[in-house]
Amino acid sequence: MPEIRNYTLNFGPQHPAAHGVLRLVLEMDGEVIQRADPHIGLLHRGTEKLVETKPFNHSIGYMDRLDYVSMMCNEHAYVMAIEKLLGVTPPLRAEYIRTMYSEITRILNHLMWLGAHGLDLGAMTIFIYAFREREFLLDAYEAVSGARMHAAYFRPGGVYRDLPERMPQYQPSKWHNERETAERNADRQGSLLDFIEAFTERFPTNIDEYETLLTDNRIWKQRTVGIGVVSPEEAMQLGFTGPMIRGSGIAWDLRKKQPYSVYDRVDFDIPIGVNGDCYDRYLVRMEELRQSNHIIKQCIDWLRANPGPVMVDDHKVSPPPRLEMKESMEALIHHFKLFTEGYTVPAGEVYQAVEHPKGEFGIYLVSDGANKPYRLKIRAPGFAHLAAMDEMVRGHMLADVVAVIGTQDIVFGEIDR
Repeated sequence: MPEIRNYTLNFGPQHPAAHGVLRLVLEMDGEVIQRADPHIGLLHRGTEKLVETKPFNHSIGYMDRLDYVSMMCNEHAYVMAIEKLLGVTPPLRAEYIRTMYSEITRILNHLMWLGAHGLDLGAMTIFIYAFREREFLLDAYEAVSGARMHAAYFRPGGVYRDLPERMPQYQPSKWHNERETAERNADRQGSLLDFIEAFTERFPTNIDEYETLLTDNRIWKQRTVGIGVVSPEEAMQLGFTGPMIRGSGIAWDLRKKQPYSVYDRVDFDIPIGVNGDCYDRYLVRMEELRQSNHIIKQCIDWLRANPGPVMVDDHKVSPPPRLEMKESMEALIHHFKLFTEGYTVPAGEVYQAVEHPKGEFGIYLVSDGANKPYRLKIRAPGFAHLAAMDEMVRGHMLADVVAVIGTQDIVFGEIDR
């Protein structure tokens, strides 16, 4: 009796490389993929509809939870869209802080991707290395917002507060004695800027360590070279953005092509690939780590030399200082009205995109003049990339599907919004 070679396989949703909620239906001839059909909807939370039921400033927290490893970049697009409708321009210092934290977020995202992609392809150690550096950047998140992930730090008109002059200190405990605690506090003696600067000084060496582990590793190259090849023409037709399109050799980066915040004031390069395969996309992201580090250094130098306000002085949009609220009834009313009803935004529509770590993240916002959006549509970069799954894996082996999902850097919070 002949062996049956055609299979229809459910890849996920429990598969670790399917990131929890992707059901990928694979039609296979033995080990070879004939067709891949991504089924989404297992995570759907109705974020776009939820935002339409709340005042504009109540929905910043929803943005953090879309792509939950690129929190502040999501916020950036949303608050800039509101600012466009309001006609508000944040102070320059706030724009530098936003740029610095957007690049910190890019590094956070790429480290998470690197660790998870490595695990998916059998490189176990890189995960530990990548998460070692993530800890310091999450401390920088916590120092300004009080939260390590869902920060809600960017606000229409600026940022929540200025950078702290003192970093929190570790205390001795039964797990860490006085000497160990002093070592852990070595970078925490100065301000937050000193803490981030110390990170930027040692981070290039850390990137060299990652590259030593992977870049010339023959097993890594066997799993990624020539896998999921996308030509420049295909990348444009499929709507790729971010490292996915740059890996195919197209130097498209919104930070250069449509500058926002202070990206036109800082110096950086756009890394691009040559072959458009998983290996090139890996190399592009590794170089982006170095470029982000370079941008952060420039922001630190500027922020050190230029103190100033970080929020517009308009209490219809920004809350009054705490001290003022204790003495002024008007300030208290402003604060109460701002956080209960929010503010009315002039009628109109706006599209605001940012160069998110995964690609072009866009917010299409329609206002009818009320205090909540009439309509919100999110352009999630991962959605277009996932839609190309069939194109990318057809003719490859089953094991290569894992490499392609990894190289797309998918997070389902933004795809199944």
